[in-house]
Amino acid sequence: MTERPIILWFRQDLRLGDNPALAAAVASGAPILPVFVLDEETPGKWSPGGASRWWLHQSLYALGQSLAAIDCPLLLRRGTGAEVIRSLVAETDARAVYWNRCYEPFAILRDTALKNALKDDDVEVESFNAALLFEPWQVKTKSGTPPKVYSPYWRAIRLLGDPEPEGAAPEKISRLREIPAGDRIEDWHLQPSQPDWASGFPALWLPGEQSALNKLDRFLENALEDYKTGRDFPSKPLVSRLSPHLHFGEIGPRQVWHRTVAHCITTGRDPFTGSTEHFLKELVWREFSHAQLYYNPTLPDACLRPEYEGFPWIGSEKPLRAWQRGQTGIPIVDAGMRELWQTGYMHNRVRMICASFLVKHLMVDWRAGEAWFWDTLVDADLASNAASWQWVAGSGADAAPYFRIFNPVLQGEKFDKHGEYTRHWVPELSNVPDRYLHKPWEAPENSAPDYNSPIVDLAFGRARALTAFKRLNEGLPSDIAACA
Repeated sequence: MTERPIILWFRQDLRLGDNPALAAAVASGAPILPVFVLDEETPGKWSPGGASRWWLHQSLYALGQSLAAIDCPLLLRRGTGAEVIRSLVAETDARAVYWNRCYEPFAILRDTALKNALKDDDVEVESFNAALLFEPWQVKTKSGTPPKVYSPYWRAIRLLGDPEPEGAAPEKISRLREIPAGDRIEDWHLQPSQPDWASGFPALWLPGEQSALNKLDRFLENALEDYKTGRDFPSKPLVSRLSPHLHFGEIGPRQVWHRTVAHCITTGRDPFTGSTEHFLKELVWREFSHAQLYYNPTLPDACLRPEYEGFPWIGSEKPLRAWQRGQTGIPIVDAGMRELWQTGYMHNRVRMICASFLVKHLMVDWRAGEAWFWDTLVDADLASNAASWQWVAGSGADAAPYFRIFNPVLQGEKFDKHGEYTRHWVPELSNVPDRYLHKPWEAPENSAPDYNSPIVDLAFGRARALTAFKRLNEGLPSDIAACA
């Protein structure tokens, strides 16, 4: 009699190494059917955006190759996740379904209902943590409550000690011999049609598990030592660019943590000081964002501080479109938005500048920026995206105070003084002298003839935002007329 298989449901864990669901399935000795389901219905409006779909295509191809190398093909199915899994259980007479947990609100609801339904059918269900260093509910203050700001969260993480060791990738998997019919990835049309806005992506990105591990190694060798100070300068290659690999689970946070610590110990450095600690804290900021989403399921759609729902956002599409296209007339902002469109990525310092300009100088609702980033970032992650936008807007946990408004001119002059980054993405400014680069409206006439004038006077925009936020914090009516 053929042994009943285990269905291994891949989701945001597209790797073989440090994959606890896969490891448990292999340890059982049962034949395994790996499957990925393209579910565009359950997430609703948070179905993967265009740039994420491009990455997903490449990542699934890489995972399929890795599984094929150990003679265990990846099955692709399209449809509602819960329905596809239950259908596969019936088709294969599977005895169990294993998966690694996701923390988006829609995923939790889906997985909870599916787990109950499968158990009612006498099908074993096991879920595991592959996406975080620790589960959200494990991280608590001394009083036993979830930390609501970042610094206590970091301290609570450290008190838990090191995360579990990373698990090795299996060298062999017992496969299901009769594979059910599946889809071809080409038929999912995850890649853009004409015009191909992602034509520049392959030169910059190589999705997949091995690529992610190689990128971490290069970062540790070449950039970690200067990370703390260098990470703010967008022209310097001193950030890891691991965020899309982490989102799709091509590398796990435990792998990043342990390999970073091991690298420091090997090179005779304390991993919890200087640049290394700063890098590990950024990894934990990702954890903090996931905890915020776990405890506040409406985080992507509603202000965490409800009083901010009364902020007088300007609903005009014109400033939003100028921002999206990198045509605001503010050099560092336009550089960041053009980098985003052409590469699917934006340097983190510039993300904060661009987001602050949209929300505060233009007074455009942070949710419009969140939606644009969701569609255009290859590392679009629901928790990180929502938490970061609310941080900039002042409406979230551990948020920047309302009076902290990034001055894009000063930010450009500080972090891109000679314009290596800005001139690359805004070539209209190639001939503008450094002293005028970030404020070309003050330059001699005709030094930047093809560049836009600013769509808002920065001093006016700042004053308007400060008035609006101040009135909101004082409980006063905050209509546009009162703030102008």
